[in-house]
Amino acid sequence: MAFAELPLADTLARPVRDLRISVTDRCQFRCTYCMPREMFGRDFVFLPRGQLLTFEELTRLARIFAGLGVRKLRLTGGEPLLRRDLDKLVAMLAAIGGIGDIAMTTNGALLAANAQALKAAGLARVTVSLDSLDDTVFMALNDASFPVAAVLEAIAAAVTAGLAPVKVNMVVKRGCNEDSIMPMAAHFRHSGHVLRFIEYMDVGTTNGWRLDDVVPAAEIVALIGRRWPLEPVAPDYPGEVASRYRYRDGAGEIGLIASVTQPFCRGCTRARLSADGQLFTCLFAGTGHDLRGPLRAGASDQELRGQIAAIWARRTDRYSELRTRHTGRAAAGRPKVEMSHIGG
Repeated sequence: MAFAELPLADTLARPVRDLRISVTDRCQFRCTYCMPREMFGRDFVFLPRGQLLTFEELTRLARIFAGLGVRKLRLTGGEPLLRRDLDKLVAMLAAIGGIGDIAMTTNGALLAANAQALKAAGLARVTVSLDSLDDTVFMALNDASFPVAAVLEAIAAAVTAGLAPVKVNMVVKRGCNEDSIMPMAAHFRHSGHVLRFIEYMDVGTTNGWRLDDVVPAAEIVALIGRRWPLEPVAPDYPGEVASRYRYRDGAGEIGLIASVTQPFCRGCTRARLSADGQLFTCLFAGTGHDLRGPLRAGASDQELRGQIAAIWARRTDRYSELRTRHTGRAAAGRPKVEMSHIGG
């Protein structure tokens, strides 16, 4: 039997099914939980253009991943729409056999101007970040004076382009935006979109994460459920990271991504490719595996496939489980790649 026909799984029998592709490490926002301005200021050095994988290189690697079992691609950043002509990359990825879904996570700032082209190229879905409906709260979080209205316009543009339903991601941080939970739930009920609440995570080393800042998913479900009764929904597919609940009155559903209090490491099927060609097997990884080097040194597809398969086969990652086991403490002194480098 040829190697490509063998099922690929890691040390915990987790297959590789999802590939998150970061196309840039740059972003216009300076969200306090991701790229705080005091760390990512004027003097911060982003990746030079020559270090970024080209669209052709990204497509080649995505095709190899598809041969190893990947069925879903998600474009991330930084802010992916800061990469010029992103619709051209989408079209190239859409032509890969075996890929059934291409999605993108965005802050929405450039989405309205690009939604139609992205849909025409083959993008299926978008996830838009929005942490509050209160301008004061939202602009304090994004630290870029970007208003709520512009994000809502971007969501509307995505709907018009056929990129619906939209998933809306809200990172919840205690003492910051937990008062926005109910207004957000009220706004997106009956909208056809799925609002997803994300526990504040210790991604990277620059956001000053503390366990006390985490609003547990169970608390969010209880809060919303007291006003609008909820019931759990079965996962759509194995490895789905969001716990789903629907409103009993038929007003739609919400999702909870509870990496801190309800880790889902055992079902994680995600690989992450940074904009400069580093393969990461966990969102909380400290180091990646260089694919750009062999790619540009002339490695064949078979050689690259073998390298990727070997990396995945020895994967042992379960950081969130271990963090929770140690009462929610982040690993002291443990280096972790920043979210802006590999996407969320």
